This record gives sequence, C-alpha cells and structure tokens, in this order.
Amino acid sequence: MMGKSERASATAAVKTARLKIGMEIHVELATRSKMFSRVPNAAHPDYYDAPPNSLIDPVVAALPGSLPVLNKAAIEMAMMVGIALDCEVAQFSKWDRKNYFYPDLPKGYQISQYDLPVCFDGELDIQGADGSRKQIGIIRAHLEEDTGKLGHELPGGLAYGGSLVDLNRAGTPLLEIVTEPDLTSAEDAVIFGQELRNICRFLRVTEGIMQRGHMRFEPNINVIIDTEDGREFATPIVEVKNLNSFKALKGAIEYEFARQVEQWKKDGVIQGPAQKRTRGWDDVRGVTVLQREKEDAHDYRYFPDPDLVPVVVSKEWRDAVAARVPELPMARRRRYQEDYGLSIKDATALTDDVDVCLFYESCIEAAHALSGSEVPKAYPANECAKVLLNAGAKRANERGVAIPQLGISPLQIAQIIELRDKEMIGSNAADELFGLLCEPANRDRDALGLATQRGLIQVKDEGQLDAWVAEAIAAQPQAAEDFGKGKDVAAGRLVGHVMKASKGQADAKAVTEVLKRKLRS
Repeated sequence: MMGKSERASATAAVKTARLKIGMEIHVELATRSKMFSRVPNAAHPDYYDAPPNSLIDPVVAALPGSLPVLNKAAIEMAMMVGIALDCEVAQFSKWDRKNYFYPDLPKGYQISQYDLPVCFDGELDIQGADGSRKQIGIIRAHLEEDTGKLGHELPGGLAYGGSLVDLNRAGTPLLEIVTEPDLTSAEDAVIFGQELRNICRFLRVTEGIMQRGHMRFEPNINVIIDTEDGREFATPIVEVKNLNSFKALKGAIEYEFARQVEQWKKDGVIQGPAQKRTRGWDDVRGVTVLQREKEDAHDYRYFPDPDLVPVVVSKEWRDAVAARVPELPMARRRRYQEDYGLSIKDATALTDDVDVCLFYESCIEAAHALSGSEVPKAYPANECAKVLLNAGAKRANERGVAIPQLGISPLQIAQIIELRDKEMIGSNAADELFGLLCEPANRDRDALGLATQRGLIQVKDEGQLDAWVAEAIAAQPQAAEDFGKGKDVAAGRLVGHVMKASKGQADAKAVTEVLKRKLRS
C-alpha cells in the first residue's frame, strides 16, 4: 500500500472495490433522571411529550455555581450493555471535558470519557446477510451526556429563518459504542444495528424508538480499491452523522461506496492525516453532503473533569449488575430453533420485540402446564408460535398495537391450543375465538365457556352429521358420484356444503369419515 500522505495516480483501472465500515452508535439511556442532574430525562417514556425547555435545571443550563452529580442507574445500564457485548468492565474510569462550541451545548463542553471508558474490548457475533457468522469487534463503550436540539420551524410546522434551541435532550445519558472496522456491507451494518437495538431493548436500557433519536448511527466508511496492475489503495474515511433509521443507514453506506470509488478515480486521494471528512445524509435526495473536515481528538482539548469523581467498579458490583442481564435475543433464537424446532424466520419474529418474546414464553409455560409435564415442551412451544404469528400478528396489525397489548392472556391462548388439540374447535373457530378473547368484555372469560356460548364447538353427533351429509349429497350429486369413484378432491365441495349448513360447527374430519362410509363402503 502506498504511503499515507501520497496521492495515487488514479490512472490504473479498478479491478475490485471493498467496503470497510466501523460504527459509532449513540444510545440514549432511559433513566428517570439525566446523567448529571435530578431533572427528568427526555428519553424516559414518562417525559416524551414534555414541552420544549421544560426539562432543565441549573446544571443542564450551565448556570454559574451548578455542579454535576453522577447517575448510578446510567452507569449500571452502561455496564449491562458492556457485559452483553462481552466487554471488559473497567475497574477505574474517569470523566473528561470535550470542548467545542455549538448553540445547543450551554456549557461550551460536553462531559464524556476519553482515554478510560467504562467498557472496552468486546465483540458481537451476527449472522451476516450471506448467512455466515461474523464477529464484530467492540473497541469501547463510554458514557457521556447528550446535547440539546436545534429546530428550524415554528409550532404548527411554520417556516422559521433562525434556529430554535430546545434543551430538553441536553444532559440525557448517552452510551457511545464504537466498533472495529469489521463490517463489509451495508446489509451487515443494518443487521448489526438491529441486533444491537434488540440487545439494548432486552436489557431495558432504552426504548429504542428510532424516530425519537433513542439510537443514532454514525458509520465510518472507506473503500479498499484493488487495481488491475496489482496495487491496493484505501480511500479517505468519511463519517456520516446522525442516522436515525435503518433505511438511512443502508442508503448512506451504499451511496458512499459508489461516491468514494468515483472520487478516487478523479483525484486519487488516499487515506492519510487530515483526510477524514464528516458528511450528512439528505434523506429526500438520497445523497450525502459535506459538512466539515473532521476534527482530531486534540482539537477537542480533552482534560479530566475536575467536578466529578472517577467510577471505581468492584467485583461485587460488577457481579450484581451481570446477574441482571437476561438471556439475549441471539441466544433465544438458537434455543427456539434447537429445542423447539422453529424456523429461523419464526424465531427471529418472536425475538424482534422483547415484550412479544416474553409474552411468548409465558404462553409456553401456560400451555405446558395444561398439557401436562409428560408432554415435551417443544409441542406447546410450536403451537404457541403458530397462534401468535398467525392470529396474534393479524389482530395486532389490524389494531395497530403489539401482541401483548391485544388483551388476550397467555392462559387463554393455552386454552385455545388445548381445544384445538382435543379437536373441539376447528381452525376458523380458533381464529374467531382468539379475536373474541381480545375484546375487553371477555378478558376474564374461559375459552371453552366462550366457545360453547358462541356455538364454536365442533359437532360430532353422528345423527346430526348424517343429516348434514345427506343434505350435501342431495345438493351436490356430481360431487358425491366423483367422490364415490375415488376422486378425493370432490370431497371439498361436499364438506364445504356441510360446513355452511352447520355454520362451521361440524367437525370436518368427522364429516369426511361419514362421506367415506356412505359413498365408498
């Protein structure tokens, strides 16, 4: 590779080009109060709708004489994320001042961690877009405070020529996770981001609502170019700032990949000192735009914050925090596949939301209790997955809520499975019963009692079945003749007639047996 300060000739034809991506991810922690003060935290659900500039106090506003105080809950949340990412938790970490000016930064500096972060040297395994397992190194995870926000429109969406400062977000606990440049495609960067968000949500350290900025991605992107004459070049690194959707993350990386190759063809500039750039993402045009030349660490004039004590983590404290880390999404997916035989698609759907996942496991426990301990857990686990991913997902989409908020309980779902297992209700009746049990008036109803009341229990009375089948044969003589000659497909019209006549109460399997007895004996 050429020297860092050299300019490539750019005359050689490009043979291959490979992406190299490192990620910086900012996670707003959902503590009740801010990182260094007792004022409520805008990232906590209780304060989402707080009026602008209502979540401030002397510390946040940087009034003279105000002093910061550490938020223990934020430190423990950071430790939990670090442990989940297989990081080392530092026994000693300190606080530093990162100095720069911006209108939404009242103090003129940001309290952060520079050389001694709370967590470091971790890794996260993901299943890449190509199906292979990939290990992404975690350099560090450090705590800092978020800045405020600048708005450029008045209430009601009216245009405004200036900037409106809202300090509600200022001081929010922010965990910055920095990866090694181990990602090699936009698809894998998205998968990594989704996996990290799932982990943080399972840990209950953030709500992870992208539209609210709870997670913001800043990919550091450059391209390794191999030329036809056997040389290799690396383009300058570009950091794309503040991406708050997976669509934007993917689009920005793909755009930069193409742009950097074309830029190198024009100017031949390669990676070296003072070559890093910061760009923003224009979501409307689908392009990145130059913002500024990237500052180096020394430009921020870091120095230890004199108002804050270091964080000293004992083994006892670390172990107590580690005990609060639950089974994580990737481990659950593997367990669902290996122990329950679920497909990767179903296992992923059930672990994409922590509340859905925990609700699913409650359903398994309820169904297993009803079926008896001698029945392997894989059976109720499969049946619960079918109910949630079919009837549950259908109702959730219709009502615009998550499955656990539908109103039906795990016990009621277990009762539906039991009724299906005993062939007391059919599939259509099971779907209807699920919907009925979601209604507020039926929250405490027993599934069997409600099914009986609504006439959903399948009729197996031979006399009644004989009468319905005789009616169907009379109404569908050609189908009856065809079925009698061995054409099984003809049974569909006959069974359908019986189901209509019985208003869905006939047992389809029993009807088929009666047809065989009458027409094929």
